[in-house]
Amino acid sequence: MYGCSKSQNTMLTEPQPRIEELVQQLAAKLTEKGWMLATAESCTGGMIAAACTDLAGSSQWFDRGFVTYSNEAKTEMLGVPAELITQHGAVSEEVVRAMAEGAIRHSRAQVSIAVTGIAGPRGGSVEKPVGTVWVGWCVNMKVSSVLLHAHGERNQIREIIKNQSLQILNEIFNKPS
Repeated sequence: MYGCSKSQNTMLTEPQPRIEELVQQLAAKLTEKGWMLATAESCTGGMIAAACTDLAGSSQWFDRGFVTYSNEAKTEMLGVPAELITQHGAVSEEVVRAMAEGAIRHSRAQVSIAVTGIAGPRGGSVEKPVGTVWVGWCVNMKVSSVLLHAHGERNQIREIIKNQSLQILNEIFNKPS
């Protein structure tokens, strides 16, 4: 259920395309399929959900957002096993994949995006420095994840991850089925 596949490791230093464009593209793709999106956010604190709901008409394709900053919230709201967090840490591939899956299970969505990481300025370690962020997504119950490394101040890291998460979702829909 929470198995892992080899993840891409990506270094990010600045936001990519304009957020409004990413959200509009995602909205069109989800609407075309008749699908809904749910978000499960830790270090971005609801920024992805906010970007989505900034677009008028988002209720047609955006179901809900979970802000699960604490470990308890991840367990209570998304069903992430506490043992998984204890064993691997909140900032891990296993946890972000469980978050993505939990967002689907606790919503009406067919697509989810989940984020857990260390935005800083404190909280980093040698193994997981500030800017270490796992992004996971679930589409039709297929879960994937990627490890990202963002650099900058806390607000920059969060902005980069918000944009990158929306870009990842758009890229999923651009891949041939």
